[in-house]
Amino acid sequence: MELRQLKTFHTLASILNFSRAAEVQNYVPSTVTMQMKSLEEELGVKLVDRLGKKVILTDAGRSFLRYVDNILSELEEAQHAVKQSGEVTGTVVISADETLFTYRLPAVLRRFRLRYPGIRLMFRPLANSNLKQSLRKGDADIIFMLDENKGETGFCGEKMLDEPFYVLAAPDHPLAARTVLAIEDFNGETFLLTERGCSYRTFFERSLSQKGMGGITELEFNSAEAIKQCAKIGMGIAILPEMAVTAEVNRGELVPLPWDLTATSFATQMFWHEEKWISPAIEAFLNLTRDTFLKNSTL
Repeated sequence: MELRQLKTFHTLASILNFSRAAEVQNYVPSTVTMQMKSLEEELGVKLVDRLGKKVILTDAGRSFLRYVDNILSELEEAQHAVKQSGEVTGTVVISADETLFTYRLPAVLRRFRLRYPGIRLMFRPLANSNLKQSLRKGDADIIFMLDENKGETGFCGEKMLDEPFYVLAAPDHPLAARTVLAIEDFNGETFLLTERGCSYRTFFERSLSQKGMGGITELEFNSAEAIKQCAKIGMGIAILPEMAVTAEVNRGELVPLPWDLTATSFATQMFWHEEKWISPAIEAFLNLTRDTFLKNSTL
């Protein structure tokens, strides 16, 4: 059993996506697959299951993760004891929802690992509705949220990037060819939505209600990827951020519908508790994140 395999497993268990885990580790996806296969063969158990594009930990994987956490923590302390004075070390715990972990944070995590190898990063994906509580309880040092562009009491925060949203349907959907839509056009349609408590779902439902639409038929998901796949095969109308559907729109697999979602501004935002001590490791992460988003916004 090799240390690199444990680090790969820890990253995969946090991100739950082989391609994104490879990007963070600076590997090609086949390397992650190979290391996981070797680790599972050595242990004699399955650590993860792949359900299409979705990755979930098995019971054995969840149990093993606790030991890997301890091993990596001990290793960090050992490294800290022998590091030369002046090198930044420590641990940074970050949390975000699945969409931001998939589409916005891998570039940040990859740059951070390369620049600060002495700092241990822990990733804890959470549902959007649980992120603020994790910060208040001290379970996370920094959280990233896709939310309305506003301040948050008790938190320090910064807007990283404006995030446009689309209402989308499959290209053969009856509404896909329309250039103008009225609220009545949505009657009888099924909407593919994120979990309740998600800010942009709440905004969309409120906007429909304000235009006179009562209850809607919905299917609820906890994954943007699942929503996309269902929308592509015509199961309903999706509401998703542009960052999650750029490739599908460019390929013509999903079509943006002419429905205005600009009444409220949404953005990727970074928050930390206003009373938390900002360690050198946390400060390094905050600064590198700002720099990474600034570079991406000017591309």
